[in-house]
Amino acid sequence: MTLLMGGALLAVLFPLGLIFVHIMKMGLSSISLDFFLHIPRPTGEAGGGMANGMVGSMVLIGMASLLGIPVGIFGAIYLSEYGGSRISTVIRFCADVLSGIPSIITGMVVYSMLVVPMKGFSALAGAFALALIMIPIVLRTTEEQLKMVPISLREASLALGVPLWRTTLKVTLRSALTGVTTGILLAIARVAGETAPLIFTALGNQFWSSKLTQPIAALPLQIFSFAIAPYDDWHRLAWAGALVLVVTMFALSLTARYFGRTGHKN
Repeated sequence: MTLLMGGALLAVLFPLGLIFVHIMKMGLSSISLDFFLHIPRPTGEAGGGMANGMVGSMVLIGMASLLGIPVGIFGAIYLSEYGGSRISTVIRFCADVLSGIPSIITGMVVYSMLVVPMKGFSALAGAFALALIMIPIVLRTTEEQLKMVPISLREASLALGVPLWRTTLKVTLRSALTGVTTGILLAIARVAGETAPLIFTALGNQFWSSKLTQPIAALPLQIFSFAIAPYDDWHRLAWAGALVLVVTMFALSLTARYFGRTGHKN
C-alpha cells in the first residue's frame, strides 16, 4: 500500500512538474526588465513586454475583489449565523451551481448584461465577470470556516450583552479570519488565470488603458493572443507571460496553504 500511494503521488506530481519545467525552459530566456516595464512593440519589431497586461490584470482582480469578497463574506455570515430556512438551502445550492458553471458561460452572460447595453467592451464588465466567479468560492469557504468557530465563543459574547451583529463581526469572523483569508487567496488565484470570460467582456488592449469604460489588457488575454499569432517574438512573450502567471498562481496557492495550516494549528 505504501508503494501504491507513492506511485499515485508521483503520478500526480509528474504532469505538474513536466508542465512547470517546460514553461521554465521556454519562457525564462524571455524574462527581462523590459518585459515588466514596457508594452508590446508593433508587429515585426523585436522586444517589448507585457507591462500593460500585468497592470490590467491587477486592476481587474482588484475591482473584482471589491465586489466579490464583501458579497461572499456577508453572504456566508448570513448562511452561518442567521440562515436556517429554505432560503439558505437555495442560496447554497445556487452558489454550488455557480461555482461549477464554465467560465465562458459567465463571460457570455456578462456580455449580454453589460457589454451590449454599454455598447462596448470595458474593464468594468471584465471585473464583474471575475467577481461572479469569486463570489461562490469566498461564500462557501467562509461559511465552512465560520461553522468551525466554537459555539461557546458566541455564547460568551452574547452573555456579556454584546449584540449578535457585533458578536458576529468582532468574535466569530475574527476567529475565522485565517481561514477566510485562505478562501480569498484561493478565489484570487482562480480568477487570475481566467481568459474565456475576459474575451467576452474586457476584450484586451495593446496599449495602456486610461478608462474603466474601455477595453483593458490582461495577462491571460495577451498570452492567448500572442500564442496564436504567427510571429516568433510574440510567441516568446507568450511563454514569458505564461511563466509569470504560473509562478504568481503558485505563490498564491502556497500562501493560501500557509494560512490554512496556521488556522488549523490555532
